[in-house]
Amino acid sequence: MKRKYFGTNGIRGEINLLFTPTFVSKISAAIAASFQNKGTMIIGSDGRTSSPFIKHGVITSFLASGFEVIDVGVVPTPLVQFAVNNLKADLGVVVTASHNPPEFNGIKVIDSDGIEIDLEKQIQIEEIYENEKFGLVSWDNNQKVTKLDLKNEYIERICGFVNRDRIEKKKLCAVIDAGNAVGGLITPLLLRKLGIKTITINGQLDGRFPGRGVEPSLENLKTMSNSTVISNANFSVAHDGDADRAIFGDETGRVFYGDISIALFQKFILKDKKNKKFITPISSSLIVSDIAEEIGGEVIWTPVGCIFVSRKMIQEKSLLGGEENGGLFFSPHQSVRDGPMAAALMAEIIAQSDTSLSELANELPKYYQKKDRIKCPNSLKKEVMDFVIDNVQEKAEILTIDGIKLIYPESWILIRPSGTEPILRIFVEAKSAERADTMMDKGLKIVNNAIRSVQ
Repeated sequence: MKRKYFGTNGIRGEINLLFTPTFVSKISAAIAASFQNKGTMIIGSDGRTSSPFIKHGVITSFLASGFEVIDVGVVPTPLVQFAVNNLKADLGVVVTASHNPPEFNGIKVIDSDGIEIDLEKQIQIEEIYENEKFGLVSWDNNQKVTKLDLKNEYIERICGFVNRDRIEKKKLCAVIDAGNAVGGLITPLLLRKLGIKTITINGQLDGRFPGRGVEPSLENLKTMSNSTVISNANFSVAHDGDADRAIFGDETGRVFYGDISIALFQKFILKDKKNKKFITPISSSLIVSDIAEEIGGEVIWTPVGCIFVSRKMIQEKSLLGGEENGGLFFSPHQSVRDGPMAAALMAEIIAQSDTSLSELANELPKYYQKKDRIKCPNSLKKEVMDFVIDNVQEKAEILTIDGIKLIYPESWILIRPSGTEPILRIFVEAKSAERADTMMDKGLKIVNNAIRSVQ
């Protein structure tokens, strides 16, 4: 199904290009009209400078459509999802562009089960928007706006899933890099409640993200790494712009890709469970397959995108899912990405171990990964991907669950169009650093040749 506005995680665009007051008003009215029950909507936003005007526009359209609105404030995305479930609301809306630069913003639509709406619903909303078939109500059916602070309830909920006494007795120390975003409003409080000494950097909420930028990439987390070593901390954690992801570092200052952390969660959380199914996108490392074999579990691959992981977890009644970008899904809490929940679980893994996080990570199978991106207009993405499939010369197994994955002996290349930006993402993995470099060079060459050929 072709979508015009929705991408991998909601609708995103630049302020006053796509996200104008008119667009916000109309798309919000379309979202409201797509939900037949005019009940309760939960709304929250990140700390971007543009979030207030978008949030007010969303609220206005929902009030005009007959919904009661509960505003939970400036909060992480998973807190809004928690609120939808906890308050039994009909839907939720999060104003956020996650890891995109500060000139972007976006809207995520949360269904009544706390998970982002599916593709069919997204298409329905776009059709309502294009046809302007809004469901506005008369003045006497307008409802009210209630402001509600659920931060403490959300934190207490997370604390209930870990062994607080064991964590507190371990006397841990953690460095938190909030990236000047909403994670700084939750994770330091959460870890302190678990008895962990916390050191927060980039903790001041600032929608321009002046510290290390909004994306918690390995290149941006050097200050977190250095702070961990200087403070003798046991681990570190960094969040993206809406804190639904968590990137971890160990006590030596080494920062991991998300594959390392999700493999640790898989190993420690599922090893004694009856249901050992681990749900993860096709972009994840082969480490998860190795861990599944070790613990007698199973890996179920999905397309890239948190909605696919969440829905598959529910279908398989799985306890755990994970993404290579640092997204952890822990269904006893909620089957969605939750950065603060991941931070608490990592603290428990360290607390219950007789060794350090670096040693736990070193025990995992070793793979080398690289990521890159190439600019590509959205209008050319399909032609580029078709060209790649038709013109791959090397002998490789080709999977098209999502994007194009070329599988070679002990290595692979994944080429995937971004659902939120005009770029093509390239992921590679291999058993050696040299082989990973070679595979990345090959991947870049394949994509650049395809772009030149279709322009």
